[in-house]
Amino acid sequence: MSTAEMVAEMVDMLPDNEQLFALEFVKRLVLAWDPDYSKVTPAELAVHNAALEDYRRGETVSHDDINWD
Repeated sequence: MSTAEMVAEMVDMLPDNEQLFALEFVKRLVLAWDPDYSKVTPAELAVHNAALEDYRRGETVSHDDINWD
């Protein structure tokens, strides 16, 4: 069981008002860790590493090349 699953299980045991408190606390932790939401988690890196490397090299996809349908 992952740490996140254990935390979710423990929070689920709390009364509703305490769950809301825990949610607000976690939000503050995340904002303290990444205030502008620019960090990449290991899971995101595993999925999007190639695209991120392309972006870092300045290689982007033109808006017109995307199928928006």
